[in-house]
Amino acid sequence: MSEQTRRGFHAEIDEISDLIMQLAARAGDAVARATSALLASDLAEAQQIIDDDDLIDMAAIEVEEKCQSLLALQQPMAGDLRQILAAMWITGELERTGGLACNICKGARRMFRTELPPRLRGLIAEMNEEAIRLIRLSVDSYSEHDAALASALDDIDDRLDSLHRTFVKTLLESSRTHDLDVQPSVQLALIARYYERIGDHAVNISDRVRYMVSGVMPWRAGLARHRVGDEPRTHELSAEAADISPNGEDNPD
Repeated sequence: MSEQTRRGFHAEIDEISDLIMQLAARAGDAVARATSALLASDLAEAQQIIDDDDLIDMAAIEVEEKCQSLLALQQPMAGDLRQILAAMWITGELERTGGLACNICKGARRMFRTELPPRLRGLIAEMNEEAIRLIRLSVDSYSEHDAALASALDDIDDRLDSLHRTFVKTLLESSRTHDLDVQPSVQLALIARYYERIGDHAVNISDRVRYMVSGVMPWRAGLARHRVGDEPRTHELSAEAADISPNGEDNPD
């Protein structure tokens, strides 16, 4: 690859990174707007968010097409190849995040005019804030090529998982005391799961960032354990299974 060609290649990589940042902003905004529509029982806003998901889909397709063009025309290797593959994977995670925001809106429509107990409203607001924070941190790790931040996302996601468990427990208590009917209770359980899944997508992004930066695929650890059998987790994996050489999901309605 000539120097001029290489400069053009990296300019296109930078353009893809900018598009991903814009896509992440759209996805995070969709989650925030979906939460506001849910808590305000705003059907018009909920429908608008669902309609606007087409913009997220189109942005994702644009990134994927640019990545595919670079792969076909430039045939990148090593770190350059990992950047393009990571961009395609991350785009998919963000597109699914936008889809989950739509699902929150659909749930809001199905439980229109349901009066939510204050405790549940508060937990929804907390899950929303934590989900958006995880999206932001995961994309920050991508834009800054920060493998350390990416590695921390799995632990940071524990708070959203804890909020999800607390929400389900509180929801069951409210159902038993007849504060909520069955239909809205089911919808709220699904909505809480959507927030939890948004956090999972953010963690998936962080895994792709770690791969992009180091060439190590962190999700391979579980596969390696499966291949060696059901050994206790305390057993150390072999060097070959645990250290992959750098050379070598969910949109429910």
